[in-house]
Amino acid sequence: MRASVLSDWLAQRLERGSGQPVYRQLHRLLQQAILSRELPPGTRVPSSRLLAAELGIARNTVTQVYEQLVLEGYVSSATGRGTFVADSSPDEIVGANESGYMGTDRMALTRGAAASLVPAASPSSGSAVAPTVGTHSSREAARALSSRGTRLIAGAGVSKRQGGAFMPGVPDVSRFPSRVWTRLHNKYWRSLRPDLLTYAPGGGLALLRHVLADYLRTSRSVRCSPEQIIITTGIHQSVDLAVRLLTDSGDVIWTEDPCYWGLRSVLHVSGLNSRPIAVDSEGINPSADDFAAPPKLILVTPSHQYPLGMVMSLARRRMLLEYARQHQCWIIEDDYDSEFRYGSRPLASLQGLDDAGQVIYVGSFGKTLFPGLRVGYLVAPESLAESFAMASAELYREGQLLQQAVLAEFIAEGHFTSHIRKMRGLYGQRREALLHAAASRYGDALPAMGGDAGLHVVMQLPEGCDDRAVAEAALARNIVVRPLSGYYAERSRAASGLLIGYACVPDEEIAPAFNTLAEAIDVTLPAIA
Repeated sequence: MRASVLSDWLAQRLERGSGQPVYRQLHRLLQQAILSRELPPGTRVPSSRLLAAELGIARNTVTQVYEQLVLEGYVSSATGRGTFVADSSPDEIVGANESGYMGTDRMALTRGAAASLVPAASPSSGSAVAPTVGTHSSREAARALSSRGTRLIAGAGVSKRQGGAFMPGVPDVSRFPSRVWTRLHNKYWRSLRPDLLTYAPGGGLALLRHVLADYLRTSRSVRCSPEQIIITTGIHQSVDLAVRLLTDSGDVIWTEDPCYWGLRSVLHVSGLNSRPIAVDSEGINPSADDFAAPPKLILVTPSHQYPLGMVMSLARRRMLLEYARQHQCWIIEDDYDSEFRYGSRPLASLQGLDDAGQVIYVGSFGKTLFPGLRVGYLVAPESLAESFAMASAELYREGQLLQQAVLAEFIAEGHFTSHIRKMRGLYGQRREALLHAAASRYGDALPAMGGDAGLHVVMQLPEGCDDRAVAEAALARNIVVRPLSGYYAERSRAASGLLIGYACVPDEEIAPAFNTLAEAIDVTLPAIA
């Protein structure tokens, strides 16, 4: 029997110097070839002596591999006859006949595939077979995503870069008081409390819920008890939890247009019918046609509209609350960047005006502390609090209790408010530096908006300008900005602009980085250069 074809194929793939035992490599290669039917059932494999000689390895190694394959059912061995690939096909397959064997079409296909693998040889040359390359990966590539998975990937806005000039929405984590945090963290590890190393109870750690309730009441005018607070991993999970409990597939939800792409993705995979509602200078602005078809949910960012930055007026807030009360709609208030306002006090929450219990308030510590903390919160209406706490524990099996304990003490000792106060001053300076750099370069030609709060400004581009092309040109120069058009539900109605984050850029780097960004803008828009 001629074994040179199979042995040559194996020899090319054995990585002798990789540190991985040859036994494991040989077992894996033969196993894969059999599973992919590149070594079809009935194929006779070379003897252990012959294959060992061809590969230049110990015969005992090949013998051990064959014995393992026999135990696993991949091959069968009979004394005096040799070792053959076993038929491991499922008992029931599409196209099988009553006796359990494959139909003629499948058999022909298998024989044809096998024939294409066998080298030209005389009938007496034996049956050693060389597997082809790439069949397995081709089958994997052919697997299609679900329709909602396809929509999610097609509309994904997540960036491979999560920092640097001018990444929007990222705080300066280098200024985080790590020594204080480490001290508190070590304190809990030294005590080694078992109750902090298990799953979280429904709603999260009681201590964190209590200090959060106090903080939200005083700083955001949120009306809540500790029992209404549900600790989550962030805004995405908070909205996902509310959507799962309060809607069914096909229900209508109003979203601001433009809005944060991440929440739009959460809504898409939830099977909701998202209806984009345009915003004006006072916030979300439903039309008469919109009012005629009440939604199940309304998702808004009233304190600092994302991404444009306007504040929802008191008249618009009262209108929205009254409409929700009359039509039994739920409102999700995303209190994005509420702590960072420059030149004025943070505004009171929409939830604080709600007398009917229609508002679900959500927030996180990703911008105020650091994104990797992955701690957020949801304030449920009193009537829903118990259900939300139970559902959170049921769906997500939360943990991170030690982290929650550290955060609770960090807030209780006053470090949280102190950190926000310091960062508000720092970000205000960086905002001014960015606006100055933009005005020095372009004057009023490219106005900035939304710059009195949050961690980014929006630079408006001329109508018809491809802001995605500008963002790509900037990325080629190692500058990260986001195209404003990507935040609109329909690009045909989108405004053109750039989201420029300043929080994570050191003061001295803002002007040079903006000059680099300007090069990308000027290349794309030569008329304003």
